[in-house]
Amino acid sequence: MFTSKDEGGIRPHYKKLLERFKDLTKEDYEQKQQAIDLAFLRLGVTFTVYGDDEGTERIFPFDLIPRIIPANEWDLLEKGLEQRILALNMFLQDIYHEQRIIKDGVIPASYILSAKHFRREFMNVDVPRDIYIHICGTDLIRDDKGDYYVLEDNARCPSGVSYVMENREAMKRAFPNFFEAAGIRPIDSYANNLLETLQHIAPRKCKGDPTVVVLTPGVYNSAYFEHCFLARAMGVEIVEGHDLLVRDSKVYMRTTRGLKKVDVIYRRLDDDFMDPCVFRRDSVLGVPGIINAYRMGHVSLANSIGTGVADDKVVYYFVPKMIKFYLDQEPILPNVPTYLASEKEDYKYIMDNLPRLVVKAANESGGYGVMIGPQSSRSKIKEFRHMIEKDPRNFIAQPTLSLSRHPSYCGGKMEGRHIDLRPFILCGKDVSIIPGGLTRVALKKGSLVVNSSQGGGSKDTWVLRENQ
Repeated sequence: MFTSKDEGGIRPHYKKLLERFKDLTKEDYEQKQQAIDLAFLRLGVTFTVYGDDEGTERIFPFDLIPRIIPANEWDLLEKGLEQRILALNMFLQDIYHEQRIIKDGVIPASYILSAKHFRREFMNVDVPRDIYIHICGTDLIRDDKGDYYVLEDNARCPSGVSYVMENREAMKRAFPNFFEAAGIRPIDSYANNLLETLQHIAPRKCKGDPTVVVLTPGVYNSAYFEHCFLARAMGVEIVEGHDLLVRDSKVYMRTTRGLKKVDVIYRRLDDDFMDPCVFRRDSVLGVPGIINAYRMGHVSLANSIGTGVADDKVVYYFVPKMIKFYLDQEPILPNVPTYLASEKEDYKYIMDNLPRLVVKAANESGGYGVMIGPQSSRSKIKEFRHMIEKDPRNFIAQPTLSLSRHPSYCGGKMEGRHIDLRPFILCGKDVSIIPGGLTRVALKKGSLVVNSSQGGGSKDTWVLRENQ
């Protein structure tokens, strides 16, 4: 919102917002905040924290001060994100078929073969229209110079888009006359775009309008609210594993009128739980035989099986090389500088500088498996040192960038808090990106961890039609 201390002043694209907010008293502001919190509670806009003793569900904290992105800045982000998802899909198609990127020495085979979510069972299996990642949530951060960096790609079951939609509705209720005048791009088309993306990958044998469903693990999943929200927004059924069955290699949904054939499944289950006949035999969340139906082309899955290898944090290191290899282009959005603990020189650097680095486990999410060196105790650093020694393949390290901060209302006053941004990218007939995305904010003072499970909250993200 503000320029640097040296420059002083307000960024131009925030001026209209400040003019609107300057008339608000502290009481007005807190009243609007309380109204939104109450509405979220009544509407069930909640999430679950695994292992939390205080309750199963809680409201996702929301801060009224929106993040604003001018048009030229967003145009650059859109181009960079589109470039990235195209390269990632070409990478997945390649490693499950010819593996040219390995044969040409761009990525060592050991990194792919040892990736936790690389599915050997899906080698040489063709997926509809050669698209593996249909829905991607790519996390971005912005440094103190205003440059954006990609922090990671969430290519399995990225969550958060329901909060983007609900946050916008909440802001419209709180400030009903502001959006039109401020020139903010709408986000209402997401559900239609998602449905079109899913329909685009329907099996070629499908006649008429494809039947699309959202497959959820159930009410105890941390993102259950989102699963329900998306199904309702698209006007499709939400199902659990026991609602589906496979007969003659086709997938059917149990309904009050009998069985109904299913063509496309937006699955919010990890690969491991999709089919006990192929993956984990103890899974009761998936559907026996569904993977065979998928292989035979009778049903389509989004995202495809095996996409998890693309959001392995070690594989993330190679995405700029993928862009160069498959598209012959320079990356528009750079990665955060990254060190691989499995590389000899990087390993020495990491071990010598552990208290100054951010260390991440390759396949964790939700802020788990992360150590922020400057904010960690000696015992925590010692614990991670031991884990890296034991399994270097499973760890990367990055410098602690000076993340941008944004004014947020915390403890009855405005203070700067660190933020990141998760845009949601759809890849079907075309690539479409919802303007903005989920701005997550680390509400705890000084914290760099924005995940909801770690005490983070969110803001509405406004992308302007113009630069100012």
